[in-house]
Amino acid sequence: MLKQRVLTALVLAPLALAAVFLLPQAAFEIVLAVVFLYGSWEWGNLCRLSLFSRFVYLALHAVVLTVVAFVPGSQSVAIVLALLFWSVALLLVKGYPATAGYSRVPFRLMMGLLVLVPAWYAISALRAGENGLTLLLMLLVLVWGADIGAYVAGKTWGRRKLLPAVSPGKTLEGAAGGLVACVLTGFGFAVWLELSLIASVTLMLLSLLTGMVSVLGDLLESMLKRERGIKDSGQLLPGHGGVLDRIDSLTAAAPVFFAGLYFVTGV
Repeated sequence: MLKQRVLTALVLAPLALAAVFLLPQAAFEIVLAVVFLYGSWEWGNLCRLSLFSRFVYLALHAVVLTVVAFVPGSQSVAIVLALLFWSVALLLVKGYPATAGYSRVPFRLMMGLLVLVPAWYAISALRAGENGLTLLLMLLVLVWGADIGAYVAGKTWGRRKLLPAVSPGKTLEGAAGGLVACVLTGFGFAVWLELSLIASVTLMLLSLLTGMVSVLGDLLESMLKRERGIKDSGQLLPGHGGVLDRIDSLTAAAPVFFAGLYFVTGV
């Protein structure tokens, strides 16, 4: 399994970075849309949809994504709805399994739209904006840093469980290590962007918040997989599971990071 994970990562990482840095904006948005639409296919599995219903759900995602891409004003609505949803998701995850009854299939289907579509827009818009490549790279480093920092700290010092009912392997010490990595990432990019002191502190706070939300994205998918009775969202990526297993943290972090940048002076 470890060999599969490493080999898959060695293929995926260069492809992801090439898409971020080499593709024209329109091509990048299309490739990203394909990835996220495949995520909607896997989300249909989390909702126990039949094969035909999963195709219908995929088509619905494509329609909503197209609306957000081309209808003025829908982008802001998508981001606001995403922020509201992740506030609710925090309560669902924190209260699990007592909250399991509130995540029935219709609500889960709506959850998929609120998780995937705003994240697609946030990543696309982030790359298209000023300092877009730098800030998108920062977002990716924050998500990766939170994951790697949590893994290292959890393996080294992990004792107390974070939310054992949702994800037994995660510890408070690991989560703290991931958040420290995010704060350091924020500091490094603040220096790189030559921000003022106030803007630097704000960016570091945003990095901390983004790291916290990225953990929530991971926990939400873990909760849904536990309810579904499966280990991975899919089998597309050997050693890594499905697409959702790779982008779950990013789907939560992206809209929060994108919205938070409005409050960072000079970015």
